[in-house]
Amino acid sequence: MLRKIRLTLAVLFFAAVTLLFFDFTGTLHAWLGWTASIQFLPALLALHVGIVVFLVVLTLVLGRVYCSVICPLGVMQDVVSWISGRRKKKRFRFSYSPAKRWLRYGVLAVFVVALLAGAGSLVALLAPYSAYGRIASNLFAPVYQWGNNLLALLAERADSYAFYETTVWLKSMPTFLLALATFLVLAFLAWRHGRTYCNTICPVGTVLGFLSRFSLLGIRIDKDKCNACGLCSRKCKAACIDGGAHKVDYSRCVACMDCIDTCTHHAISYGLRRKSVPVKPVAGRPSDGKAASETRRGFLSASVMVAVASALKAQEKKVDGGLAVIEDKKIPERAARIVPPGAIGIRNFAQHCTGCQLCVSVCPNEVLRPSGELMTLMQPEMSYERGYCRPECTKCADVCPTDAIHPISVSDKSATQIGHAVWIRKNCVPLTDGVECGNCARHCPTAAIEMIPSDPADKKSLKIPAINTERCIGCGACENLCPARPFSAIYVEGHELHRIV
Repeated sequence: MLRKIRLTLAVLFFAAVTLLFFDFTGTLHAWLGWTASIQFLPALLALHVGIVVFLVVLTLVLGRVYCSVICPLGVMQDVVSWISGRRKKKRFRFSYSPAKRWLRYGVLAVFVVALLAGAGSLVALLAPYSAYGRIASNLFAPVYQWGNNLLALLAERADSYAFYETTVWLKSMPTFLLALATFLVLAFLAWRHGRTYCNTICPVGTVLGFLSRFSLLGIRIDKDKCNACGLCSRKCKAACIDGGAHKVDYSRCVACMDCIDTCTHHAISYGLRRKSVPVKPVAGRPSDGKAASETRRGFLSASVMVAVASALKAQEKKVDGGLAVIEDKKIPERAARIVPPGAIGIRNFAQHCTGCQLCVSVCPNEVLRPSGELMTLMQPEMSYERGYCRPECTKCADVCPTDAIHPISVSDKSATQIGHAVWIRKNCVPLTDGVECGNCARHCPTAAIEMIPSDPADKKSLKIPAINTERCIGCGACENLCPARPFSAIYVEGHELHRIV
């Protein structure tokens, strides 16, 4: 019964978190957003003391149930391990191995230093929730969106508009490749060795593992009933049960309850922990040294086997009046990157963002995308080649679980300056092609752009834009809607610190 309850809760949490990344409309967050907010690292960075205390108390009472129920990356590994175990010959394929404490605490130390130093790329690479968000956003979500587009096509032919088509595009090649590599490594480890990543690399697992050593409840082995058959050790995907010695490493046990259902002598139960007297190992049980060696070789093999994969991007031909192909815009070089309203500034955003990609997934204007720069790799930034940041949209701030983007009202967003427009004379259509334009001025939501004669002495001369940087909020409407190709004649330069205009 305990295992069924755990599985039911794990499936519900996993489905809820995954749907947040699938929901390109951003409507599910109102009901399911709390499942992202209760993830350990996001709650810690957002200083949600109540949630952090709850997770700590939960671990001190029940053990590492967070890892087997709430953490989506842990549940994903369990799914892969379960699929592997469906083969009859692989039902009992694990074995006890000693804890690699030097590796666990070494990675945790590196993670803490990176967190304090603001090295967002390294934090995003190691954080479990961020790793799963990267996988869900870059690998799973496109498949879901393609399915949605197929349904939209079928519905349209049936004169129904229950579904609408959404654009599937490659937001960042480096992030896609990292997501693919992360998935392949974790899938390989889970397929072969169960929870190796959780108990050797994951910094959150190390912290909760330390706390679970003192948990009130845990797995217990009745030595009087146990015949040291080793089934529990061979079924434990955390490799934490030494059946021959009747010992459980509570720092690695994720309370999955698999061992309870496996034991044919009912010698294992879950309840108040009590000290057990160690006994000598029974002859014939699996060699600890051999198991540890196999785990190390599997981990190293997985790292070597991960190859750089190529991704094909569907190119849609955009035509002007059906006569000429419109050239795609290129990203301009910005002195400072642009981060969303509510982020306060680049420094605050970099310190709190874990690169989970949730805001990227829900952005309806295709403005947010993962950064390709080394120091901010995988952290979202704004660019206006595909759309602009509409003043009435606050979805990224609504879904951010770490408060890297603080909740912001529509009125506050319309008055928050995240950057300012810069005009490039040599690219401007009136001067290059000798025709009237004025797109930038017509679509500026704050009326920060005014068209003035290019020749001050001739009021009838072609007009060019004049920018009032005090009124500009950096929304990017001018850059996005500028007809100049491949570089816009007007682009947004980001601000290190946001301000109210």
